[in-house]
Amino acid sequence: MSNDEIKELIQLVVESGIAELELRRGDERVRIRRTLDRQETQTSVPMMAPRPATIVETAQPAAAPSAPAPPAANEHIVKSPIVGTYYESPKPGDPPFVKVGDAVEPGQVLCIIESMKLMNEIESEIAGTVVAKLMESGRPVEYGEALFALRPR
Repeated sequence: MSNDEIKELIQLVVESGIAELELRRGDERVRIRRTLDRQETQTSVPMMAPRPATIVETAQPAAAPSAPAPPAANEHIVKSPIVGTYYESPKPGDPPFVKVGDAVEPGQVLCIIESMKLMNEIESEIAGTVVAKLMESGRPVEYGEALFALRPR
């Protein structure tokens, strides 16, 4: 795999917001990881290993998602079931699916997470009231990251 191809893969990782990309071509393997910091997006410079297969790895492990404040005893935290990009509305300019203070029912759409060009609707599992939105629209999310705090009815 050429350096130009590796640079294109790095650019793809940066532009798409994904945390890790692995590609295999015959005996060659490339893995690119990046940290998911809100303020600063970093992509580590790949290093070639002296092996028959090309291996690209990062110098730093991916950053762990920041731990949200512990929920109150009576709050239910809705977590992301997938990795992707969080959106609070169906399209830019539309009102959000839910706002803080809104009552929600089981099956009601709370947000969308885009993953691999697929829009996945995240629905409420319980009836309750939205106490807090814990994510900003357009931000990458990891599996298990907190999205909403709901107070059950």
